[in-house]
Amino acid sequence: MSPDQALERFQSTGALLRGHFVLRSGLRSREFFQCALLLQHPRVAAEVCAALAEKLRGIPCDAVISPALGGIVVGHEVGRALDRRHIFAEKEEGRLALRRFQIERGERFLVVEDVVTRGGRVQETVDIVRAHGGVVAAIGCLVDRSGGNRPDYGCPFVSLLQMNVETFAPDALPPDLAAISAVKPGSK
Repeated sequence: MSPDQALERFQSTGALLRGHFVLRSGLRSREFFQCALLLQHPRVAAEVCAALAEKLRGIPCDAVISPALGGIVVGHEVGRALDRRHIFAEKEEGRLALRRFQIERGERFLVVEDVVTRGGRVQETVDIVRAHGGVVAAIGCLVDRSGGNRPDYGCPFVSLLQMNVETFAPDALPPDLAAISAVKPGSK
């Protein structure tokens, strides 16, 4: 699947929103990828996640892990496409934690997320894998909107779609965004 084809899937499912958005990081943006709107369509979800899995296929791994909530469906579908188990990290007292699953020492993981802007949730997930004795083989996401402003995870980083989306500090909004109300459509 080409980047243009991936972008078309986001647009046709209404998952690429335009307006004034508050991102998890606190930054503001004119565009927001609401992946849940794409992932609610099982056929489309399977298609885009299989395309991401195909880009990750050559990287040896034992399992897939994703941060909750946005990455769960993506991680599950990538795991299905690669025939690997999928686990997830979930919020506990405001941070991600591994609550339901075990990681074996030396087990190799793909960390899979829906959208990466600054990479904070991915970094938390990477830290969890490493703290439990696992190895992070690669990071995969549907949309990389970081513009390169994400951590160096020390492993390959693969995305289905890269978009350079402008972000703004709340106290430095351009006039068009300052003139409209902001919404926070993402995960809490």
